[in-house]
Amino acid sequence: MRFAELDAITLDAFGTLLTLRNPVEALAGVTGRPEADVALAFRAEVEHYRPRSHEGRDAATLTQLRADCTDVFNASLGTSLAPEEFLGALDYESLPGIPEALAGLRSRGLELAVVANWDYALPEFLERIGLAAFFTTVVTSAEAGAAKPDARPFLLALERLGVSPARALHVGDSEEDEQGAAAAGLRFAPAPLVSLL
Repeated sequence: MRFAELDAITLDAFGTLLTLRNPVEALAGVTGRPEADVALAFRAEVEHYRPRSHEGRDAATLTQLRADCTDVFNASLGTSLAPEEFLGALDYESLPGIPEALAGLRSRGLELAVVANWDYALPEFLERIGLAAFFTTVVTSAEAGAAKPDARPFLLALERLGVSPARALHVGDSEEDEQGAAAAGLRFAPAPLVSLL
C-alpha cells in the first residue's frame, strides 16, 4: 500500500490513539483497596461497558450507562463510589508518537476520521488530550447505532468524508477493527499507527 492510493484513513480510538493512564492505581487510591482486587473489579466494569458502549447515545442514556458501569465496579469490589468518583479516576492520554503521526498523515493530504466502539462522549476525550483537531469526523458506535465489526460505523465515516471504501484504510488493534473494515470494503493495517510512517 502507498499513501498515493489513499484519500482517507480511519482509526480506532482505544489502543490505537489513546489509552488510560494507570486506572488501577488511580482507583486503588480512591477506594483504598488493594490493586489486585481493583484490577478484577475494573476488568468486570470494562467487560460490562464494551458490548454496551453504543447505548450511550445522548446525555440521559450516557448517564445511565455510566451509573450501571459504576454499579458493576462497586458490586465486584464491595465499594460505593458515585459515578463521578469512578470516572474522575480515569485519565486518558494519547499513545506515544500519535500527535506526530497524525500530523504527518495530514501533511500528506489525507482525511482522518475516528471509528470507535464508544459512547457519544468520545469527541470530548479527544479534545481533552489534544487530538480532536486532527479529525474531520468522529463516528462512535453509539452514533452509528451499531458496533464494529458491523460495517455501519465505517460507512458513516466515509460518507461524511466523501471518500469511497476503496480509497480508505482503517488502522486498529482488534479483530473487530479488521473484520469491520473488510465488511465495509476498506483496507486494514494493524496498530501501532506510527509503524505506517
